[in-house]
Amino acid sequence: MAGATRVRAGSLRPPPFCADIPAIALPARPCMIVYESDVKGFRADVLSNRIEQEIHRRFQEVCGRRTTKSEVSSWKNSLGYMDRVLAHTAIPDDAGVAVEFLIPGMANRIDFVLTGFAANKRKVAVIIELKQWTEATLTSKDGVVETFVGRGLHEVNHPSYQAWSYATLLEDFNEAVRSAPIDLRPCAYLHNCESDEVIRHSFYREYTSKAPAFVRDDAERLRDFIVEHVRYGDNRSILYEIVNGKVRPSKNLADNLASLLKGNREFTLIDDQKLVFETALDLAKKAQIGPKQVLIVEGGPGTGKSVVAVNLLVRLIERRLTAKYITKNRAPRSVYESRLTGTLRKTRISNLFGSPDGMLRAEPDTFGALIIDEAHRLREKSGMFGNLGENQVKELIEAARFTVFFVDDAQRVTLKDIGGVGEIERWAKKLGATTTRMELLSQFRCNGADGYLAWVDQTLGVRDTANSTLKGVDYDFRVCNSANELRDLIRGLNRTNNKARMVAGYCWRWKSKRDAKPMDIVLPIENFEAQWNFDKDGGTWIIRADSVEQIGCIHTCQGLELDYIGVLLGHDLVVRNGRWEFYPERRAKEDTSIRGYAKLLLNDRLEGEQRIREVIRNTYRTLMTRGARGCFVYSVDSETNAFLRAAMGRSQPGTAQPVELPGQLAPTVLPFRILGPDELGTVRNRVRYFPTIAAAASAFSSVQDASEVEWVEIPDEYQANPTMFVVKVVGESMNRVIPNGSWCLFRSNATGTRNEKVVFVQHRSINDPDTGGKYTVKRYRSTKRTSDDGWAHDTITLWPDSSDRSYLPITIPPTEAEDFRVIGVLVGVLSS
Repeated sequence: MAGATRVRAGSLRPPPFCADIPAIALPARPCMIVYESDVKGFRADVLSNRIEQEIHRRFQEVCGRRTTKSEVSSWKNSLGYMDRVLAHTAIPDDAGVAVEFLIPGMANRIDFVLTGFAANKRKVAVIIELKQWTEATLTSKDGVVETFVGRGLHEVNHPSYQAWSYATLLEDFNEAVRSAPIDLRPCAYLHNCESDEVIRHSFYREYTSKAPAFVRDDAERLRDFIVEHVRYGDNRSILYEIVNGKVRPSKNLADNLASLLKGNREFTLIDDQKLVFETALDLAKKAQIGPKQVLIVEGGPGTGKSVVAVNLLVRLIERRLTAKYITKNRAPRSVYESRLTGTLRKTRISNLFGSPDGMLRAEPDTFGALIIDEAHRLREKSGMFGNLGENQVKELIEAARFTVFFVDDAQRVTLKDIGGVGEIERWAKKLGATTTRMELLSQFRCNGADGYLAWVDQTLGVRDTANSTLKGVDYDFRVCNSANELRDLIRGLNRTNNKARMVAGYCWRWKSKRDAKPMDIVLPIENFEAQWNFDKDGGTWIIRADSVEQIGCIHTCQGLELDYIGVLLGHDLVVRNGRWEFYPERRAKEDTSIRGYAKLLLNDRLEGEQRIREVIRNTYRTLMTRGARGCFVYSVDSETNAFLRAAMGRSQPGTAQPVELPGQLAPTVLPFRILGPDELGTVRNRVRYFPTIAAAASAFSSVQDASEVEWVEIPDEYQANPTMFVVKVVGESMNRVIPNGSWCLFRSNATGTRNEKVVFVQHRSINDPDTGGKYTVKRYRSTKRTSDDGWAHDTITLWPDSSDRSYLPITIPPTEAEDFRVIGVLVGVLSS
């Protein structure tokens, strides 16, 4: 590529005229640049019409992977616009140019950097965030706009905020930027955007004043901005200084962080917390000059793992060590970022917090220390689709000299959670790190009542303890008589200090995520309805002043603490005859925690059953241990409520014991055989099988999720055809025909009258009392009337057929006929 000097990432050397620049100590892992040149060389490369291919080639060398066609196309388009902006004699040919500037330890890449000297000979780097957006929409969130990204509308950072945050990141962590000093001038260029109405709206003035935004008609204004700050070329010498600048937190950042913890009782270290903290500091110091160190800290709910983690982060930054706080869940990161934000802008705090996905391609020893809270939530693979990297535990240990993992194996709440003590020790040994194990034992939640935590473990069957009752335990635990009573308690207690919330098992669809009108959690018999936590609240739902009316789930409260917690138990965990039963198929479709469980069972039945029990049990254990002063529960299943009430005061051990998972989770009782991929062409009597009713109800669309569909062989007494499918029917509303938990064979597109037949139906606005879902099995009855088009339904009634007379018919009025669909007619009950 004409005019460009290409060197290996992180090893940029000064050009000859810079020979008199004092040597700069190279950090272990400096910044990296995908493409670097000067203005003259950059413009020649654009003229060659191959700049995007050259950048992609270098991207693969630096990042070890290919990128998407859309990103390659964006390089071609955006850099063409930048070429035209730089086509002016006032912009020096020897000014430095960097494209895709990678910030070490971050997932961030700065699009375009131009370096040189200002009129007063000060060193300058202009940071330009390039966007191809054509328009954007105003939001109510600070520094956030909505625009079309990928295949739909998404909320994203305002480009001025983004450019300014990158400048802040370099100022806080690149010593060369501070010591040189190098003045950073951020801005944004939306070269396809016609209007500046939203981009330069007064709501975003705080960020556009620090990082001006330029739209399509502003090419000359952007050129003037560059000329104002870069008068003389530097022949890439300033790029050299930034790239090889030592990665180290600024003293200003360290001092501000330390001041935020002083006098804050929430972060005071007590008892064994102090011992773990001091041991971690000592190991971090040793790791910088000796072998890698790994510290594993085990502790149950309320032992202060997060308190120690936040204190460690602040103290290590104060010691000018590059450190970062890592959690899988966004909620703890968001809450602690919020609580540490004082004199500092939130962006500067946010740079200290991240997810394990961000460590995917971090260079070895990028960090002095990584603090992994809720380490039990780590996964094997990273990325949105769980298909990137090798192992998150491995990648974290590799990325830092010192790693500390805070772990509670009994809080693994998805099938993909692998961050147990054994997994961490295995990788530490493999990577040559010295491992230390410690334990936090002192209980500071639940009124310090170790007895309550032991009772929860005993009652849920997590482990055997001596606490079979709550007698003598000083903790406010109650089983409510209704969901409304539970909510009223939480509302009342929240008025004191906004530290009471209601949470639930993820057994109801999250319809309000996209549309604020529908209710998510609806219990018709109790006249109870509520919504899940608002998506706009992100991870801070649990501390928002007005969020008590919404219901949180495991993903928005794990790792956090309240004074009082109200827990709504769903149909996924119920008691039958004094024994716990587990129903993963009753989880909501949006819940990814048990996704793929059917295949897991197919591959290894015993391990699969154990993992599913663990996930469901641990979910409710975690929810029931979020309250420091009290926990109130209500199950949608009456037998479960009775069991919990008895467990509070029983004198003899009667803890519910694990049982074989019902229905499709125990292949020994399945009335059919799940077929492997190689059998699909040889077994003729096969039909589709859907692990969940929700999946079965939606499986006849043109696009299906293969992970939700299996093929099974049905008994010879039934003649399979392509319209047949199998689902499990739960509940007692049809128990005279279909016993609770039966596997049933249905046929879709059945011809003839449906009157008096048992049908599997969908309705968009009616909940079935057994499942709370939009799909139900009932006996069909309808009346018709003539119309101009021939005939129309007058009424449709779905009748229960149950020995329990509390079940009432469901009437579908003509006005709701469009929302109603018969999916299948019952062919037979395969097993009960």
